[in-house]
Amino acid sequence: MEYVHAFFTNRILIGGLIGWASAQVLKTIIFLLVNKKLQLERLFGDGGMPSGHSATVSAVALLTGYECGFGSPVFAVAFIMAIVVMHDAMGVRLETGKQAKAINEMTEFLEKLSGTELSNEEKLKEFVGHTPLQVVMGSVLGIIVALVLHFAF
Repeated sequence: MEYVHAFFTNRILIGGLIGWASAQVLKTIIFLLVNKKLQLERLFGDGGMPSGHSATVSAVALLTGYECGFGSPVFAVAFIMAIVVMHDAMGVRLETGKQAKAINEMTEFLEKLSGTELSNEEKLKEFVGHTPLQVVMGSVLGIIVALVLHFAF
């Protein structure tokens, strides 16, 4: 049972989860303010401001540095993984979202021509990547979460 206690008191894990959750809540609130409609699926969805991926990996990397030392191999792995995740969110995943949007627009056009309609499950997900600003803001959020957890506890 000691491993259960260790799991639930792991500050790095908790920090990553808080970083992700706070980004998802902020993302939902920002979407509501900008679009004037509440979409609860934004709480668990990808894409949008701020990046939940960036908040998570930034919190994990910084807390790993504090816990294990900034010269440790574990911090090096966490730091490099954070860079890879954030780069991927801005690169491949952002382009995937742009392609999905274009395909959905073409599909809509073809639906109008044919008189048929695709269900929501058949449409491609457009919110999958992040702009550089969304990634930076997610990273800043993750750093703030890590600093609060480190200095408050």
